[in-house]
Amino acid sequence: MNRAYRPFPVVRRLALLAAVVLIAACATPEPPTPPGAVAGCRVWMDRLDEQVDAYVVRDGAAHRPAGFPFVRVDRLLASFAHEAAGDEFRWQAWGQRLLALDREARSAETAQLPAQALRALAVDDTAAAMARVQACGASLWSALSDDPPARERLRRAAAVPDDYSPVLRTLGLYPLTRLPFYSGVARELNHWQTRWDAAPRTGDPRFLRYRHADAAADGTTTAQWVRALPRDALGIPQPDADTARRLLAAHAPVLEIETTGRHDRPGRVRWGHGPAPEVDTSEPLVYQRIAHTRLGNETLLQLVYGVWFTERPPRSGLDLLAGRIDGLVLRLTLGSDGRVLMFDSIHPCGCYHVFVPAQTLRPRPAPPRQEWAFVPTTLPVLLPGQRLRVRVSAEDHQVIGLAAEPLTAPDNGVVAYRLEDDNDMRALPTPQGTRRSVFWSNGIMPGTERGERVLFWPMGIESPGAMRQWGRHPTAFVGRRHFDDARLIEERFERVPAN
Repeated sequence: MNRAYRPFPVVRRLALLAAVVLIAACATPEPPTPPGAVAGCRVWMDRLDEQVDAYVVRDGAAHRPAGFPFVRVDRLLASFAHEAAGDEFRWQAWGQRLLALDREARSAETAQLPAQALRALAVDDTAAAMARVQACGASLWSALSDDPPARERLRRAAAVPDDYSPVLRTLGLYPLTRLPFYSGVARELNHWQTRWDAAPRTGDPRFLRYRHADAAADGTTTAQWVRALPRDALGIPQPDADTARRLLAAHAPVLEIETTGRHDRPGRVRWGHGPAPEVDTSEPLVYQRIAHTRLGNETLLQLVYGVWFTERPPRSGLDLLAGRIDGLVLRLTLGSDGRVLMFDSIHPCGCYHVFVPAQTLRPRPAPPRQEWAFVPTTLPVLLPGQRLRVRVSAEDHQVIGLAAEPLTAPDNGVVAYRLEDDNDMRALPTPQGTRRSVFWSNGIMPGTERGERVLFWPMGIESPGAMRQWGRHPTAFVGRRHFDDARLIEERFERVPAN
């Protein structure tokens, strides 16, 4: 018998029966969705996809499994596909997250559709379209859950294609060209380590400091928040909106940025009158999101912060790495005790991935000739009332140092920044009164192409150096690695045994 549909043990069946009786005593059960309504939902969702594709507003963050237009999957949820299939509670929790990912993407897509597209869908506005998406998603999931073969098809389809092209790697003779590329990467990492080791002292006037406007909460308090988080049947922490906001604010890092011009000032991504997005530096802004990673049997909470700059200016007449818009993605992984377990960071192109673990983690041995994990140092111990200070170089915007920042640090010259939702960039207002994502459907930000793509394409990454959307970050030229791999930390680090 298929594992996904093995009968429940007696105790679990009794528990389910008791829950059903209790619900029935409190409310009148809804009638089953008529088959005609399910068929109508399939047709309407297909028509919605037709409009989304016709107006080229497909959101590229999460993957839509072929044949299942009402769900989307990311690398975290793909890692739960087998576990979810073997338990009804986990299956339903998994489904709710798949549906939520689709609603999130559909919200961005429908916000960009013109009025004539909504009329073709027989809805009055985007709110009505999203109400239909939610209702149809629930109906289609219910019908799927009652169909064992369909459940198994979804389980098998719930995998996220990686962002490495086998065609490009074949044409680029990857087994041969990877060797000189690896040598170049090794030289670059050695140079980067030198920059970490030679970082100037704190207080250097070339560095401007940015700090979130809200005061950081005491470390004991934030640890209590994390330990108290509810978890769904998959074991994934579920902070409500208020708790997520408080955690993101409490851990928002201090940015210490070497500044030689406007290109080193963080700002807001927006649409101007040109064909590509731009960054407005008149107001310092950092983008935020919640993510997760898996470590052993635990699923841990991650706090993600995005910083955007106007450009990476050229340092010479032929600088292949220079171009419009640059940035940083900073991520803090919180252990189950609420303490920071790992800091890691990339540029939004996926380049320059750095890992800085707490002293309770140590790197695993690296496979030969692969980009594995650049670990320049370990995390400073954050005492109560401290948060992380991230030092950033001018122009190329590399992370070159970390330190603990006491709340009592002087405010002289410190600039306050605000936090905003990273998902806002999926449907930003334009000067024409419409909305538009700052990313193409392939996850790449238009106008941010780099000259390096001419040389680096044999490594299999489309437009290497261009800025990318969350969920679309390949982070190694040699080997395969994605920033949102579900077991990224676990594969590269192990816990230090307690004495």
